[in-house]
Amino acid sequence: MRRSADTTLKPLWLLIFLQAGISASSLVVEIVAGRMIAPYVGMSLYTWTSIIAVVLAGFSVGHWWGGRIAERETDRALRFTGWTMIAAACVTAGATLLLRAVAGPVLETFPHPLAAIVSLSTLAFFLPSLFAGVPAPVLTVAAMRGSDQSERALGAMFAAGAIGAIGGTLLAGFLFVPAIGSVATLMVIAAAYAVAAAICFWLGRAGPRETGLAALGLGLVVLTGAGAVSLPAVCDRESSYYCIRTVALSNDPEDPVNLMVVDHLAHGISARDTPRVMFTEHSAMLDLLPRMRMDRTDFTSFHIGGGSYSVPRAWADRSITGITIAEIDPEVTAEAVDRFWFDPASATILHADARLALHNSPQSFDVIVGDAFTDIAVPEHLVTLEFFTLVSERLASGGVFAMNLLDNTDRLDALAAVVTTLRDVFPSVEVWTEASPPQAGERRVFVLLASAEDSPVSAIETPAPQMTRFQVLAPSYIDSVIRRKDPQVLTDDHAPLTYLMGLDPLLQ
Repeated sequence: MRRSADTTLKPLWLLIFLQAGISASSLVVEIVAGRMIAPYVGMSLYTWTSIIAVVLAGFSVGHWWGGRIAERETDRALRFTGWTMIAAACVTAGATLLLRAVAGPVLETFPHPLAAIVSLSTLAFFLPSLFAGVPAPVLTVAAMRGSDQSERALGAMFAAGAIGAIGGTLLAGFLFVPAIGSVATLMVIAAAYAVAAAICFWLGRAGPRETGLAALGLGLVVLTGAGAVSLPAVCDRESSYYCIRTVALSNDPEDPVNLMVVDHLAHGISARDTPRVMFTEHSAMLDLLPRMRMDRTDFTSFHIGGGSYSVPRAWADRSITGITIAEIDPEVTAEAVDRFWFDPASATILHADARLALHNSPQSFDVIVGDAFTDIAVPEHLVTLEFFTLVSERLASGGVFAMNLLDNTDRLDALAAVVTTLRDVFPSVEVWTEASPPQAGERRVFVLLASAEDSPVSAIETPAPQMTRFQVLAPSYIDSVIRRKDPQVLTDDHAPLTYLMGLDPLLQ
């Protein structure tokens, strides 16, 4: 029976506490969602766009449902809200289990990364957001009923929700995920929802039978959480930035070869006993092309991104000194030292964003290597006119800038835009790639060389790990692509590289 005129008075301070706590918890889940799906689809603008949209959709449905519940008599509405909090605790604790179960089938069903991102976000985090959205209207109505200052109570409840959201966001990013990891964080939030459920049942004056059933529900939450915690960890190291894993590629323990996976992307391969052998096309070109241009070993270099540190390790093995590396994540460096045989004493390591590190460096470098371009995780601030201008200012006379780039050979929009932007800064911009005909729909690896003059050779051969021939694309061909595409110059204000790579379904 509905009782919209119910005058049951509940402690306002406790309702405010509940509102703030549930709001904080729901925002923690939103932040953790990005870390949870990153090992499967990476972290990008599209990842956060999808997560925020899914979470807001869940909140919206939950708020609507909570409004319907709030029409009931106050005690009954609060008891019903207690059940939604048990449901929120259960699906939050089970998000890890669900994600592990559905990630493989989803990625197989939806090969396009955006479809996979949206699907995984919805499957794992829509229901936690929906159930967490129910209490706000119920608690707000409960705070207003029977109060002679209902307007103030309304404002206090809205403020509590906002303050809780701010606190939850800060706690997730600065405390929970770095300190205890994403899975344990979800267990903490599930426990918080369970406490909220108990308070709702107490406020709603639940009888013995309903209290017993609620205890069974909380037992299900505990079992679900125990199942999630017992799963083997996805990450070897979970940092503030990435989920980092090392995969052994060699079956011979006497000749180990390891692959570093950062989130869902391969970031480098190294062999313990052959540091000079590169195992990917882009690392082979980034290793050999600058050395070809320098034609000596006494040159200085600045490396944008560390990853497995394969190129700096190979250069150090060739007695090349003066190596500086900007790697934003200290845990990536630690993994490279522990499992990729990198000697940190062989280089100067800056744990900072590469653009900021280069801007703050008073040094000029003979070579600057850009090795931060991976799949849909495009560092757009590292491909703009302003950044390339900074690079040119930090290059010594006769220096060269080498950067890797991925693009679809059927489109080449991204390649055209980056080359056009580089040409606004450098007199010579060369495009190198494997000397083989492109396949339809192929995502090809390119390395761009930007400097004051062209290279003395137009082709090179190097192990990658099999002997592979790379060549510079004819300038006339690059010119024809640019004329056909008529690309914009990429700037800090507008650098839609992900769109240019054709990863947006509207551009297919």
